[in-house]
Amino acid sequence: MTKSLRVALQMDPLAGINIKSDSTFLLGLGAQELGHSLYAYQPEHLFWHDGAVMARASAISLRREEGNHFTVHSATVLNLSTDVDVILLRQDPPFDMGYITNTHLLDQVKHTRIVNNPSGVRNAPEKLLILRWPELIASTLIASDADAIMDFAIQHGDVVAKKLYSHASRDVHRFSKHQLSELLYFAAEHRAATKEPLMLQHFLPEVYEGDKRIIIFNGEPVAAIKNIPATGEFLSNRRLGGVAHPTELTVRDHEICAAIGPTLRELGLYFVGIDVIGDYLTEINVTSPAGLQGINRMYDLQGDARMEILFWKKLLP
Repeated sequence: MTKSLRVALQMDPLAGINIKSDSTFLLGLGAQELGHSLYAYQPEHLFWHDGAVMARASAISLRREEGNHFTVHSATVLNLSTDVDVILLRQDPPFDMGYITNTHLLDQVKHTRIVNNPSGVRNAPEKLLILRWPELIASTLIASDADAIMDFAIQHGDVVAKKLYSHASRDVHRFSKHQLSELLYFAAEHRAATKEPLMLQHFLPEVYEGDKRIIIFNGEPVAAIKNIPATGEFLSNRRLGGVAHPTELTVRDHEICAAIGPTLRELGLYFVGIDVIGDYLTEINVTSPAGLQGINRMYDLQGDARMEILFWKKLLP
């Protein structure tokens, strides 16, 4: 890449990020290292005016200095169709109506590459996208109907219930066959509060061996890491004590990636993190996938093999 590009980061406030773990920060550093210029703006600073999608942004530079990791050079209003070449859509969930509205605004941007594609993100809720491949997932129910929920729980005996639009393992609960009343109460309470159904899945004991996160760029797996739950836990999220370990991709992992890759490319979902437990695909993360810094450290990646450089090299060969 010889041309210097203008890269805009639609993200949460820079001041609040953890520079040791934040993947958006790492991608910005990678772009900067390759000679590209950076701008940053928050989702609430995006607006549409007389046919143009605009953002009140700041030109920035980044550096790996704790507590002094960015400099704002100038404030500006960007026309996102003419003033930038690439937009990284990297704001964290929740995937709420504000998020959805912003994807509709970004759909009006012309000529500029947006990663991930806003309409692709909007049409790929992270817990629901897996339903396109029923052969790859554990037995699953999406329902509000109490009888359907009870029948599913009785059939499997041990189930996990998930709120569809939560994130970071929040609102994920396990219910045994002896907890039917608790499950039905949880489902009814959720329905009353949100008018949304629940996702129920057959509990996979393979989770105790690790929940594998596979990073996918442009439909192809590029790295993986395995998170093992803390003793007594079934959730492997690191905020709950899960521990990351290096891992290899299995034949089944490659089959899963090959099956979903064409759809990810079709939807414009360039940077994706999928979760695999045992032989089953459990989630496809498309809003702001994370884990790149941990992978760099765990595998001691150097030079062009670093995740942030590989990202840009594959995106803009």
